[in-house]
Amino acid sequence: MSTRRSLGFATVFSAACLPALAQDAVEWRSYGGDAGNTHYSSLEHVNRSNVGELTLAWRYASAAGAPLPHSSELQVNPIVVDGVLYGRNPLYNVFAIDAATGRERWTFTPGEEHAGMSNMRGVTFWQDGDDRRILFTTGHYLMALDANNGKLIPGFGAQGRVDLREGLGRKPEQVSINAPSPGVIFDNLIIMGSAVTETAGSAPGDIRAYDVRSGELVWTFRTIPAAGEFGADTWPEGARDNSGGANAWAGMSVDTTREVVYVPTGSPAPDFDGSARAGDNLFGNTLLALDARTGKRLWHFQTVHHDLWDRDLSSAPTLVTVTEDGKSRDLVAQAAKEGVVYLFDRDSGEPVFPIEEVAVPKSDIPGVYSAATQPRVTLPEPFARQHMTVDDLTDLSPEANAAARKVWDEAHELAYLRPAGLRKTLLLPGFYGGANWGGGAFDPETNLYYINATNAPNILQMEAVEVARGSTMGVGAFLFRQQCAGCHGVDLEGFYPYAPALTGVEQRISRRQALEVVTAGKGRMMPFGHLSRHERDAVVDYLFALSAGELDRATGDDTTEKETVHVFAGYRDFVDAEYYPAIKPPWGTLTAIDFVSGKIRWQIPLGEYAALTERGIAPTGTRNFGGPVVTAGGLLIIAATSDEKLRIFDKRDGRLLWEYTLPAGGYATPATYAIDGRQYIVITASGGKLGTPTGDEYLAFALPEPTAD
Repeated sequence: MSTRRSLGFATVFSAACLPALAQDAVEWRSYGGDAGNTHYSSLEHVNRSNVGELTLAWRYASAAGAPLPHSSELQVNPIVVDGVLYGRNPLYNVFAIDAATGRERWTFTPGEEHAGMSNMRGVTFWQDGDDRRILFTTGHYLMALDANNGKLIPGFGAQGRVDLREGLGRKPEQVSINAPSPGVIFDNLIIMGSAVTETAGSAPGDIRAYDVRSGELVWTFRTIPAAGEFGADTWPEGARDNSGGANAWAGMSVDTTREVVYVPTGSPAPDFDGSARAGDNLFGNTLLALDARTGKRLWHFQTVHHDLWDRDLSSAPTLVTVTEDGKSRDLVAQAAKEGVVYLFDRDSGEPVFPIEEVAVPKSDIPGVYSAATQPRVTLPEPFARQHMTVDDLTDLSPEANAAARKVWDEAHELAYLRPAGLRKTLLLPGFYGGANWGGGAFDPETNLYYINATNAPNILQMEAVEVARGSTMGVGAFLFRQQCAGCHGVDLEGFYPYAPALTGVEQRISRRQALEVVTAGKGRMMPFGHLSRHERDAVVDYLFALSAGELDRATGDDTTEKETVHVFAGYRDFVDAEYYPAIKPPWGTLTAIDFVSGKIRWQIPLGEYAALTERGIAPTGTRNFGGPVVTAGGLLIIAATSDEKLRIFDKRDGRLLWEYTLPAGGYATPATYAIDGRQYIVITASGGKLGTPTGDEYLAFALPEPTAD
């Protein structure tokens, strides 16, 4: 049952006493709140003095009781326009509800053939007079709906759909692509990033702009340059034709006055193995400033050269205006998995604070290229832990400490961006940050930037394996290690809670069903269209034989000539036997950073594990996904934690003002808006991450309805 903690303030609320508000203040028209992704609202109806009286205004079960997919990770930051809230549900549907009551207006069902990745983050709204459209992606399609009735717009693309697989220089049937984060609007364009597979054979992550009315492609920026283009010399010859990734999956931000779109990209593919892509690999791991009308590059900054750590720029940048001594400066802030914020002048791309180029360790795998130096932020101060020693290992119990110490002794000495080798390497922050897709919130009143983070190390390692040449099983073994083992493990044990174990898979599903999953994808797993039918057959044959104990995993099914390949050993967490991070807390934090000085103003643990609290351990913070919202009313609003709570803090000092236990984890960024003078705070509570159950509800909170005198 949901519970509410109140500070007990008496509240007298009268809508008639509230000042008139600008339209952009009462709405939440874009993912992240506005085109600049500031996560800020000038609303102050709910404030420090009355937040304790918040009550549940409505709740909406978006799947209407239908069975929910186990792997759903609905991460929607809903938008609110003219009193209507638009969102997604775990079944890939798009819906519109009355934002004051939660009453459904319409639902659009794309159909099973258009099912996509489970981690949907929202929709995009566009309007020109009476023409109002909702644009969204599901599977490999960009679709356009009439915002008034939820019907497909026939004149957009092919009967309301644009196939995002087209135009990438590959055969569409070999391209696996979707877009978990919604596109951004500039004028009559929708500008799209994408998610692609992170293995060999991935498609390139081009940035593309489409006409909102017709669906026609208007411009493309190639993140893997073609021969003769700027940056092509940072890749091997022919990379445009056979390399992939460098994609913008996390969202973008638009400066409508400057007519610039700011685009963060992820790592080139495959993750962790750069043996076939020597060079710095522009424009992977890069913040790009592009002309929003043409896609022309204005400036760029690469945050990681030749990424071997999956250090994607994993959130949309935040466009901020910092004011000091009466003078203002327009900047762009980019949070990173490394637990730092890159802060640049919005026009020139010059760093506000020095960014050093520092020497880093080389790869210890013979013949593998790795960059000699990497950029490192000096200020703002890191908001996630950057260092650890043996004294920082967990002390929850002597047994936990001893197990952590064993891993520590087996691992390389911790160093900044040490490439993975055949010996264990500790990665801190871990694979998921630091920061992740939730990003930060900026308060223009105080120059403070608020960001949540995870402090949970991972174990990074490559593994040398021998695969047989020539045989079908040898092909399957090689492809399984190259394409699948990173998530499911070379021994099929999976990586809790991110990827399921495949042990005993032949007893649970048929070979035909396995082929369907490999071909079409499922949940977090993308389709492997870049593999031929022969290769997909070989992978499934190998998987079923290995699971049934019919093979030695190292050698395959025969004694033919073999070759040694180095494969990623998997997404292994550095944890104790109870799955708590093997490092002393805090494991999750919420931080306020002053963008004038670059210094941290305050930092607190975010979330708690009830089992540890019962053992008398102070709140440790939890792993977290989702972002914060800051308001003129003095509030900092965030869910994100694995203890499944929505919390509101005092933005001045991080003091907890209110909290509510949600029906499922709120791994999403909240939104806030006002209707008829009443302010609402809404959160998507869908769980499905960090080992917590899946849900489908949207919950909205407000102060009690005013009563008659």
